Amino acid sequence: MAVTPLNSDEIAEFLAAHSDWQSARDGKAITRTFQFADFSEAWGFMNRVALIAESHDHHPEWFNVYNRVEITLTTHDADPANGGALSARDLKMVEAIAGLLA
Repeated sequence: MAVTPLNSDEIAEFLAAHSDWQSARDGKAITRTFQFADFSEAWGFMNRVALIAESHDHHPEWFNVYNRVEITLTTHDADPANGGALSARDLKMVEAIAGLLA
């Protein structure tokens, strides 16, 4: 099922409002690195994000080393021929992740 990608103005507006997220993959993804006190805290965060992702049916790409978690969001269905693009799904995930940190 095709998903409508965000246009460049929508992406710029998002990034201006969420400066902790950065553009990646030539504007087709966004990424953020989170730092925690230790591995246990980082792993707990990843577990909470995983539950949210499952409920949204939208799963992040991520990388973890000790107390650091790097999350990359893109919607593969938005531009499958080119590895994905940003969509409203990604922005909803950002808001849900932000809720975990509030």
